[in-house]
Amino acid sequence: MSDHTHDRETIEALAALRAALAAHGITLPSLALHLPSYAGSYRTPPLIALGNCNLATAQRLVAALAER
Repeated sequence: MSDHTHDRETIEALAALRAALAAHGITLPSLALHLPSYAGSYRTPPLIALGNCNLATAQRLVAALAER
């Protein structure tokens, strides 16, 4: 882990996002920390890379977001 002040928050947010998506039957295989921002010495929190998804996953995301 880097020494970034927001490491724990970002990793917890990543885990929470993965769990929330899974609750809707959605898996984003490339969901991960954006390594350049994680390893960098920026003052902002590391980014979370949502990555790519296929059509079926995109449609499940749209449906899950539309429920709100």
